Amino acid sequence: MGGIAGHVGDGNFHVGLLLDPERPEDLEEAKRLCAKWNHDAIRMGGTITGEHGVGRGKRAYMAEEHGDGYQVMAELKRALDPGNILNPGKVVELN
Repeated sequence: MGGIAGHVGDGNFHVGLLLDPERPEDLEEAKRLCAKWNHDAIRMGGTITGEHGVGRGKRAYMAEEHGDGYQVMAELKRALDPGNILNPGKVVELN
């Protein structure tokens, strides 16, 4: 059980999945669905994110969506935030 809300005219939707904490298989299925939706969005020319930015959950899809541009984002992050104090661990992972 869950719901979908969003401004789907621009391809942006927000899914709320309700899970039973006693059923770890529910969490695994939710992760599988989210991965599928992210891959589908990219495949159809959409994006994995909208105005809310990228957090840890969607960071894994950034290279798939942006190709070589994702490395440029990381380089800009390093140049502008060498101390990694602005949203550490979000959008790009600095190694």
